[in-house]
Amino acid sequence: MRILSGMRPTGKLHIGHLVGALENWVRLQEEGNECFYFVADWHALTTHYDETEHLKEYTRDLVRMFLAVGLDPEKSVIFVQSAIKEHAELTLLFSMLVSVSRLERVPTYKEIKKELNYKDLSSAGFLIYPVLQSADILIYKAEGVPVGEDQVYHIELTREIARRFNSLYKEIFPEPEPILSKTPKLSGTDGRKMSKSYGNVILLENDEEGLKKMIMPMMTDTARKRKSDPGNPERCPVWQYHKAFGISKEEAKWVWEGCRQARIGCVDCKKLLIRNMKKKLEPIWEKLKEIDADPHYVEDIIHEGNKKARKVAQKTMQEVREAMNLMF
Repeated sequence: MRILSGMRPTGKLHIGHLVGALENWVRLQEEGNECFYFVADWHALTTHYDETEHLKEYTRDLVRMFLAVGLDPEKSVIFVQSAIKEHAELTLLFSMLVSVSRLERVPTYKEIKKELNYKDLSSAGFLIYPVLQSADILIYKAEGVPVGEDQVYHIELTREIARRFNSLYKEIFPEPEPILSKTPKLSGTDGRKMSKSYGNVILLENDEEGLKKMIMPMMTDTARKRKSDPGNPERCPVWQYHKAFGISKEEAKWVWEGCRQARIGCVDCKKLLIRNMKKKLEPIWEKLKEIDADPHYVEDIIHEGNKKARKVAQKTMQEVREAMNLMF
């Protein structure tokens, strides 16, 4: 299966990105799929058009993190969206096939405007970003798209655009399917939505001391005020972290029974979590050191990935132009 997904370069990655997306990307790569993973820098502009001073730095760092978590440039095409100008051309052509009212009904359109009500998001670019997303997917003829639940509607719009194009012109595009991560969304360390603006995220680029600083004060079951009070792991954010970071059956039994019967304290539970998180994150930290030892490595990967992606995108656009009689 051909897979495509992307991530916006808006700052440092945290553990939510790892368990919610990147682990799934690596799994799809290792299962032998033909994977295309990209830095969605044009998508970043739809909401951060006035904050571009760090865009180059964030783009490079995102590719660096892709490599550190296990994406392999020999197995997957890793590239930067804005380097492939064909994305913009296909977005323009697709925009002829979608009404303004249809785009205004996209759920995330109103949700993001409400969430970022302090920003002016009245631009045409923000309105048509689902069309750009459709072009990102279809220009590589992707059959599967790893996304979060909030993006499933966008995949349905992509399928609509593919059907409309195929019906009007020529059968070129597949109708992609969403691939959802099995890992539940992690809350922030304070129990709220994980967000850098809340200061409740654990960055991927970290160390053991950094983990301790974030995990030890972490919110637990609010009904358990003393160690002697029985708790309920299902109400505790720490339990969700345990499940995301590879707790063993024996450890899970120890946590579950110890918490419900008040045999262990929250500190003991958190110490176990730190050990398991360190076990999973340490290889990423070591890989980052290797990557940083060669100042040209990341740029070389981007350059080669852009060439591979461009070749595929150009071929698709040639087919599209022929189908639409845009041959001059």
